[in-house]
Amino acid sequence: MKKLLIALIVLIIIGGGLLALRFINFNQIGADTYYVKITTDGKTTSGRASNGQAYTDYNYNLPGYDENGKEKEMAFIAQKNLRKDAYLEVFWKEDKGVTSYKEVKQTDLPKKAADKLK
Repeated sequence: MKKLLIALIVLIIIGGGLLALRFINFNQIGADTYYVKITTDGKTTSGRASNGQAYTDYNYNLPGYDENGKEKEMAFIAQKNLRKDAYLEVFWKEDKGVTSYKEVKQTDLPKKAADKLK
């Protein structure tokens, strides 16, 4: 009975860890949140990966605003050309820069950031 209980506890811990890896974006933890509006096409750079496959990156350098309207320049790379007039929630860390982003609706922007992005 004791072995069954230990096996069940180990299974729960492993399952919880796998769920955390699946649903938690660790690039957003501890990051400051800024908001940007895509106004231009990204500057393209092309190259080849170590396996020889060709790729194209789209580089963006845009002003971002936090929930208080404070501005910070956001430089990041996307694997596709982002839609013009899209609003992004950008996650920024002091030691890494932009670590993640996701598209949000204009109505989801904090008021002071939205005022700056108009």
